[in-house]
Order: sequence, then C-alpha cells, then structure tokens
Amino acid sequence: MTLDLAGQAILFATAVVANFFSALSGGGVGLIILGAGIPGVILGASLILKAPEKEALMTLGVLTISLGLYSIFKPKLGIDYTPKNWTGTGLYQGMGGLFIVGFLNGSITSGSGLFLTIWLIRHFGMDYKRAIAYTLVLCGFLWNGTGALVLGLAGDIAWNWLPALIIGSVIGGYMGSHLAIRQGNQLVKRAFEATTILIGLKLLFM
Repeated sequence: MTLDLAGQAILFATAVVANFFSALSGGGVGLIILGAGIPGVILGASLILKAPEKEALMTLGVLTISLGLYSIFKPKLGIDYTPKNWTGTGLYQGMGGLFIVGFLNGSITSGSGLFLTIWLIRHFGMDYKRAIAYTLVLCGFLWNGTGALVLGLAGDIAWNWLPALIIGSVIGGYMGSHLAIRQGNQLVKRAFEATTILIGLKLLFM
C-alpha cells in the first residue's frame, strides 16, 4: 500500500501531536504504553479479519458493560492519583495487560479505549483525568492509527473520512478536558460509567 502526499502529511502530523502530548505528560509513561500496546494492536488487527464478527462484538459488548458496572460498584476507583506498579514485577504485569488491551484495540476498535482507561486506573493507580488523557492521545492517535494501517494492507482505507474524524476528536477532546479540569474526577468517573454501558449496549444490539 502506497500513501499519497496527503496521507503521509496526516500521519506525520498525528505522530508529532501524539508524541508532543506524550512528552508533556511524562514521556516515559507514554513510551511504556506505546511499546507494550502497539504489538498487541498489530496482532489483533492481523487476526480480526479471520474472526466471526457477531460473536466478537457481543463478547466485547459484555466486557464493556462490565467495566462500567465495576466502576460503579467501586466508588473510590480513579478519584485519587496513587501511582503504583511502575517498577519490577508490577510493571511487567502491567505491560502484559497493555498488550492484551492493545490486541482488543487492534481487533475491535469500538470502545476499546475504555479498557485502556480502566487498566491505567486499576493497575497503575492513575486517576480518571490522567488515564483518559493518556487514552485520548496514545490510544486515540497512535494505537488506532497503527491498527488502521495494518487493516489498510488488507483492504482500503477511507481517507476522506479523516478530516471529520480528526476535527471531531479535537473538539470532543478539548470539551471533555475543559469540563474535567473544572469539575474534577467525580464527574469524569460518572461520564466514563455512562459511556461504557451505552457503548456496551450498542455493541450487543448493533
């Protein structure tokens, strides 16, 4: 697959933006998430074309709803920033989890960023604001971009969709970040729970 000049420019801009924000928020953390997750994305995107779509979507729907319910029944989850498991065995376990989440992202992208958010909170001790910021930048840009390129090798990429998707992502990310800064983790937690349940239901009944 050969990209035209416009496609290459988009990929370049995406890489610059993603790495800029990764560096601002702590480049080491971003590199760990990318390094552990992208191999999973590539594997998932390579195998999903052989999987039965309906069963895969239903499985992901059940798992996604479970995330929302788990957060609801854990009132303190993600409210405070309590970093942990960034060294030793905890780090290796966390990277294994990131690989699995990356696999889900590469195979069935719809709502898979929610799994990254909850893993960053549950295993690495992030609060909701930090976890969602990493998810938006690293999963939204680089993981999804990697998955799209791998799938594009086996089919066609709808490049004409990109302007609307990028503009929508930027506007939505700005609005969400602005609201999160003003209202705090409690509101972000409730929004996450509602989003996971709604996306899970959509996956089950689509």
